[in-house]
Amino acid sequence: MASAAEQMAANLSWGALGKATDLRSRIFFTIGLLMVYRLGTYIPVPGIDGTALANFMDEAGAGIGGMLNMFTGGAISRMGIFALGIMPYISASIIVQLMTTMVPALEQLKKEGEQGRKKINQWTRYGTVALATLQGYGIAQSIQAGGLAHSPGMFFIISAVVTLVGGTMFLMWLGEQITARGIGNGISLIIFTGIVAEIPAALAQFFSQGRAGVISTPVILLVLVMVVAVIAFVVFMERALRKINIQYPRRTVGMKVYDGGTSHLPIKVNPAGVIPAIFASSLLLLPVTISTFSGSAGSGPIMSTILAYFGHGQPLYLAFLVIMIVFFAYFYTQNVAFKTDEVAENLRSQGGFIPGIRPGKKTQDYLDYVVNRVLVLGSAYLAAVCLLPEILISEFSIPFYFGGTSVLIVVSVTMDTIQQIQSHLLAHQYEGLIEKSQLRGKKRPATAKPPARR
Repeated sequence: MASAAEQMAANLSWGALGKATDLRSRIFFTIGLLMVYRLGTYIPVPGIDGTALANFMDEAGAGIGGMLNMFTGGAISRMGIFALGIMPYISASIIVQLMTTMVPALEQLKKEGEQGRKKINQWTRYGTVALATLQGYGIAQSIQAGGLAHSPGMFFIISAVVTLVGGTMFLMWLGEQITARGIGNGISLIIFTGIVAEIPAALAQFFSQGRAGVISTPVILLVLVMVVAVIAFVVFMERALRKINIQYPRRTVGMKVYDGGTSHLPIKVNPAGVIPAIFASSLLLLPVTISTFSGSAGSGPIMSTILAYFGHGQPLYLAFLVIMIVFFAYFYTQNVAFKTDEVAENLRSQGGFIPGIRPGKKTQDYLDYVVNRVLVLGSAYLAAVCLLPEILISEFSIPFYFGGTSVLIVVSVTMDTIQQIQSHLLAHQYEGLIEKSQLRGKKRPATAKPPARR
């Protein structure tokens, strides 16, 4: 039988959005910050030759530049102040989380609650500044070497690095504000907005290639069918659950006896969501970002070797993408998304247990066993969704916005955002019921008299 919360969630109507003033303000706040982000992608870095950059990106847009453009919302093609995007922050988060699992002092700091979390976030910001500075310096040097700057020199490099690092830090702040004061998932929403905003231009380019005969009609139909099939498959897998039965014994509290009950612990087939795909793509973007703007400097033996083996669609690139997706699916699930030790401890503190499994360490071992088996399917699903469209992109020169990573990000973030909005609506409905019950409790008949004394 469904719980009261599940019944209320099933009966939610989007018409209740007009009454939820707090949710409405959160949505408007989120939209406003995303508009600020989109505006920043059109503000250029000082000293860039716009004509030379446009000509260069026309040549690179069908190759590596297309992947960079997708993750920066088009800012890299215009060399806007948000050209680095949010990827330095994601890379810094990866490094800090890896160090947290390997360094005992950091692991202990993570267990200290809110204060430890603030300290770790502070170190993540420092790491973001360091990575953004390195990437910004590499891009500035590459732009200068490629002849895309009006006045090459140290002043141009310093101004470009300061602008790019400031843009990344501002994006990080926007994501934190959306998470805290908006509808949540700030970083994912920024990436989602950048991809969605560039889809109309990618569709126009795709169909123009069809009219010009570059892409045949059967390939166009195949791509459209593939996109619809991938969306349906992603929705199905993101909603798939493995339910573990939980038993609660009879409890005695004071003079009252509460009957025991049964519930279930839901484990998603893909607990990490879209994070593994974003993490893997961010690692692949670092050498690509420098090589795209390197011009003649990119013809060196080291960079040429890297591009030859890690170019988009190359076997080593695809193998590295799959390995990173599988690794981050397990790593993020075990350390962030579903920590079995905390779940087992919460069940024991609440008196719940899995039938046939002793509470405590045995429950944690059983949950580890179940999660690891479920992640075999979940990581294989993520790798397949991201890998198969990438092969088609490299074979038929399809725009990157139709790839598996972009479709996965768009669909997953859309589902998470809808779930966040439904949670806010459900909370608003609970608050309304509580207020009504309090008002009814305060009402008393006007003619009511106190009971007579005997």
